[in-house]
Amino acid sequence: MPRMTGGDAIVDSLLRHGIDTVFGLPGVQMYGLFDALARNANRIRVINARHEQTTAYMALGYACATGRPAVYSVVPGPGVLNTTAALATAWGVNAPVMCLTGQVPSAMIGRLRGQLHELPDQLATLRTLLKHADRIEDPTEAPTKIARAFQEMMSGRRSPVALEMPLDQMPAVAEVTPRDPLPPHPNPVPDPERIARLAAMMDAARAPMIWVGGGAQDASAEIRALAEKTGAPVVAFRSGRGIMDDRHPLGLTVPAGYRLWAGTDLLVAFGTRLDVPTARWGGLPAGLKVARIDIDPAEMRRLPVDLGIVADSAEGARALAAAVAAKADPGRAAAIAAAKAAIAEEILSLQPQMSFIEAIRDALPEDGIFCDEMTQVGYVSWFGLPMHTPRSFITSGFSGTLGAGFPTALGVKVAHPDRAVVAVTGDGGFLFGGSDLATAVRYGINLVTVLFNNGAYGNVLRDQKRLFEGRHAGAELTNPDFQVYARAFGVRSWRVADADGLRVALREALAANAPCLIEVATNIGQESEPWRFISPMRR
Repeated sequence: MPRMTGGDAIVDSLLRHGIDTVFGLPGVQMYGLFDALARNANRIRVINARHEQTTAYMALGYACATGRPAVYSVVPGPGVLNTTAALATAWGVNAPVMCLTGQVPSAMIGRLRGQLHELPDQLATLRTLLKHADRIEDPTEAPTKIARAFQEMMSGRRSPVALEMPLDQMPAVAEVTPRDPLPPHPNPVPDPERIARLAAMMDAARAPMIWVGGGAQDASAEIRALAEKTGAPVVAFRSGRGIMDDRHPLGLTVPAGYRLWAGTDLLVAFGTRLDVPTARWGGLPAGLKVARIDIDPAEMRRLPVDLGIVADSAEGARALAAAVAAKADPGRAAAIAAAKAAIAEEILSLQPQMSFIEAIRDALPEDGIFCDEMTQVGYVSWFGLPMHTPRSFITSGFSGTLGAGFPTALGVKVAHPDRAVVAVTGDGGFLFGGSDLATAVRYGINLVTVLFNNGAYGNVLRDQKRLFEGRHAGAELTNPDFQVYARAFGVRSWRVADADGLRVALREALAANAPCLIEVATNIGQESEPWRFISPMRR
């Protein structure tokens, strides 16, 4: 058995699990780990950041863009707490993110003596957010506990995990038995009887609809085959974007799906919580049957439906496609085409947001990746930006994490350095982590960020005025000169005022292959309100 420090044992285990990058910010409890990373710099790289939150967001972006596990490391206590927004977002979008952190010395755990970075119970805090959290008490435990953490993270419904190690165990030396990765727990096999029942339901349905969420991102081919065989449209929102190419006749965004909703008699959902049709569309149409295929058995209790099948989305769609009868209904196909065309025309009323979205789509290559943010163009992108490939629309999902867009996109670009990546952000969210322009420059993370500057938390300001007789508080902003700000970090920058200017600047920025910032000056009073296209019942 080789003799290793605790830090060495962790790094060896990470390498065995295929990890080649750790996003991290070192501190006293983590010295032993970062020393081991430094001694293995030829096999695993460290990308640090100017704030702990960015390390976790970069890991989130890496995981979302690849489907593979990503790892970040920060000090315990305040360091971990600074990353919990990213962990909560990773939980919401089912991203396999691992947090590696430290702990106070072994003998002081639980004594609440005011040790540096001490929390009352860090593991208990993490366990409220995560699928799995554990402590590595000794270097000898590292291989097994890391293997188990990866196994839990990648099995079933993917989710973030965390491991902590006491300060004194990071540099401690012991004889350690390395361990190869544990296989993921087997996926539940789609129940043949339930698949047959669902196939019969689809065969009998006059107007079925398929709905996909983030849990179906790796089921694109199977979903498309099922849709083409049955003629059912595939509707996606946020985390499900890109599973079905929007250019496909059966690929629908949320507002197009709503146009068909009243006549839908069967809804088949894959890997989605189904929030939009069940909570935002004013109730279910009379006679509608709802079926779900989801790998998480708990989903069948959270939203009872007519038929639930616990299965991986790809495996479930493949089994269902084999069992259903082929359909060709010209009338249904014409209705779907009409809904797509009508919405494509109607959403053009959302100005100036749609003009900016069209400029982004024009400049972004077919395989380019788009990262959203809680900003006006971000909201419209959820249904207004055509997407063509899985894992090309990166979002914080229902978490709605203000400030996540730019740092998450940094991790996306690290994962895909040879693909175009464009992040949108607002003047409010960008300054949550704008200092990490320094990280982009230091590591050559050639992300193009489009910053929409309207001098406000725009949606908040609009809602306050709408709901409270024009009164508002806390929503207006004073900003720096973002051109000077970008140049201070050595980042190329542009300031534009309209979609034509954005289109030109984007093409120049993408060609520059360098960290770039494009500021778009907008006016809060001129931005169209987009929510009627997502929540038609909203008042």
